[in-house]
Amino acid sequence: LLLFGALIYMAIEEGDRFSHHALASSTVAEDTPFTMFCQFVTDNLHHPLSILLIQIIAVLLMVRLFGFLFKHIGQPGVIGEIVAGIVLGPSVLGYFFPDVFQALFPPESLTNLELLSQVGLVLFMFVIGMELDFSVLKNKINETLVISHAGILVPFFLGIVASYWIYEEYAAAQTAFLPFALFIGISMSITAFPVLARIIQERNMTKTSLGTLAIASAANDDVTAWCLLAVVIAIAKAGTFASALYAIGLTALYIIIMFMVVRPFLKKVGEVYANQEVINKTFVALILLILIISSTLTEIIGIHALFGAFMAGVVMPPSIGFRKVMMEKVEDIALVFFLPLFFAFTGLRTEIGLINSPALWGVCLLLIMLAVAAVAALLVGESWKDSFTIGTLMNTRGLMELVALNIGYEMGVLPPSIFVILVIMALVTTFMTTPLLHLVERIFARREERLSAKLKLVFCFGRPESGRSLLSIFFLLFGKKMKAAQVVAAHFTVGTDLNPLNAEQ
Repeated sequence: LLLFGALIYMAIEEGDRFSHHALASSTVAEDTPFTMFCQFVTDNLHHPLSILLIQIIAVLLMVRLFGFLFKHIGQPGVIGEIVAGIVLGPSVLGYFFPDVFQALFPPESLTNLELLSQVGLVLFMFVIGMELDFSVLKNKINETLVISHAGILVPFFLGIVASYWIYEEYAAAQTAFLPFALFIGISMSITAFPVLARIIQERNMTKTSLGTLAIASAANDDVTAWCLLAVVIAIAKAGTFASALYAIGLTALYIIIMFMVVRPFLKKVGEVYANQEVINKTFVALILLILIISSTLTEIIGIHALFGAFMAGVVMPPSIGFRKVMMEKVEDIALVFFLPLFFAFTGLRTEIGLINSPALWGVCLLLIMLAVAAVAALLVGESWKDSFTIGTLMNTRGLMELVALNIGYEMGVLPPSIFVILVIMALVTTFMTTPLLHLVERIFARREERLSAKLKLVFCFGRPESGRSLLSIFFLLFGKKMKAAQVVAAHFTVGTDLNPLNAEQ
């Protein structure tokens, strides 16, 4: 170390012979070393990467804080995250501390934040697609078709009717009537599948027939709404319905290829990994490549990259084990890191001060009332309580509507004031869900006899195949009693982060 340290010093000293070149090409700084250091730090602070990283720190801190506060008052954490974005935007931070807002979010830096948030949305929509369980949809196809499509068509129609009053005064100078009316309709009718699923999970309704029906309806709603949104985007970009038919035709071809070619191929590949609990990196790379290619194709066709990401998730191998492992890989980074950036970016576009007249607040109230209007479950023979519960759950718009609104805003179809009104509508309808569910339960409160399972059977296993064998043995021992029993299967597996030496312990 000493020898080579000395040799390096000698080599640098010998380099002084070239110093006259440096003097000729640059002027000697006259500042003190400390002033030069301060200038160096200031330059680094204004570098695009430094600004982006500081923005990410601010966003993640605010999102965690508001998510915690809103969960504390019994609301889904996602509402707190959306509110955190609005607080960081011009509505609160920009209004009370304009200098801090300008320093933290200079206009030229927003492109980087937008691109990063779009990448996050692509990953998130991929997870949403993977969460779709077609077996659930098949079992309740008739009921879910009525509920989900009434939940789309009724608000869609009401949204288009409402746009007659809004268009001329607020949007005529910016966009044509057809794309504007379609965007108002779609933003009224979309349901936030992830928020709804989270609410059902938090209320222990996942295994109930009502919870299953609501999740299946929301999943059906999601597929239809995203296909509908793709058509709306194609029409908005093309200008007329006739010229949009080319994009719609290409979209239909793309969906056929995804289901007829890509899905069977992935199913074959997935069978190879069916019994492996750790997916190797080559397979993960293949999946991500399919995701990116799918998103790119739909972006080029003209129906947005998010639809491609959603479809890539839908056609993933049906194996529950595979989907679970893949979702664990993608979901955390998408939910914890990227989605807050999307909320912050939406918040930066949401300036509540733009709703500055009684007329605009009237429009806001009108759209909220229309958005809450439909309860369709009565049509399929559900009880009043179940109908109101499903209607309330389907009214949850949250994140999915924000995605649709941002697309409309980027395309110039939604003027800033209408964009803000629709963001408020998304927040209000999502915020209403939990209190309304409590209200429905109180109104229809009746003593429901809970049949406690007399028999509890627990069996533990390491290899998945062993579980099936143990279940067969239980069936031989208990026979028909199994139907009345509560069966708990505990599958223990060696995690990838566990040292094999400690595995037995």
